[in-house]
Amino acid sequence: MTVVSADPAASPRAERRTPGAMGARLRSAGLFAVSIAIGIGIWQLLAMKYGSALVASPGETLSAARELAADGTLGNSVIASGRRILIGWGLGLVVGVPVGLLMGQVPIIRRLLDPYIEFFRFIPPVAFVTLAVVWLGIGEASKVVLIFYTSVFIVTLNTIAGVLSVNETRLRAAAALGAGRWQVMRSVVLPSTVPHIVTGARLAMGNSFLTIVSAEIVAAQVGLGALIWTSRNYGRIDWVFVGIIVLGVLGFAFDRVLRVVASRLLRRYEVKL
Repeated sequence: MTVVSADPAASPRAERRTPGAMGARLRSAGLFAVSIAIGIGIWQLLAMKYGSALVASPGETLSAARELAADGTLGNSVIASGRRILIGWGLGLVVGVPVGLLMGQVPIIRRLLDPYIEFFRFIPPVAFVTLAVVWLGIGEASKVVLIFYTSVFIVTLNTIAGVLSVNETRLRAAAALGAGRWQVMRSVVLPSTVPHIVTGARLAMGNSFLTIVSAEIVAAQVGLGALIWTSRNYGRIDWVFVGIIVLGVLGFAFDRVLRVVASRLLRRYEVKL
């Protein structure tokens, strides 16, 4: 009997801990810091050229952020917008994935629902802002529904694309081995579709940030969109810059968390984001 011993250094986890991998991470972090520094430098030059009436400088924006944070406005706005985005986006994911899997697997359902998917996905959510307020009021429901509307079609279409791209040979092999429809779905279709679902989820997250500003400008007292609109009414360009930058930072953070979670889910399928 031959005994084969596994070399820990050969495992992917050990490889990620090597000095070379650590050096690559440090270089990546360094390039990220340099990129941010260059961006802030360009921002400062633009502020010097056009003046604070048009472009708030980094220092003025930081001071305004401290002002808004001190009275709780900034924190409440971030929490309100973040909550609305996560709830609406999550509902879009929960509905879009099963619908996409079903449409991808069952041709008759795909033909029945495809006209509605193709019709509504071309109507921007901002077109429904007024109707959402009239039907659902100015409470949380109208904003969440608009975010859901933004997300669900993107997730559905990407899921359908993933199902339709599954290798036909793998499906036939599973069927030849006696796998039923549910087993094929769980063991072949779903694992092959996960990368497309992740892509759809990330795209839907980005579009959710586009929608939340329009929704909050029209029908919200608290939120980053409402903060930007109120700042405009008061002529506070520095507050506008705070709202815009915080939106970008929040979106960046959400996407990075989503990437980390997705990478762990996809590691078993050896898919890199």
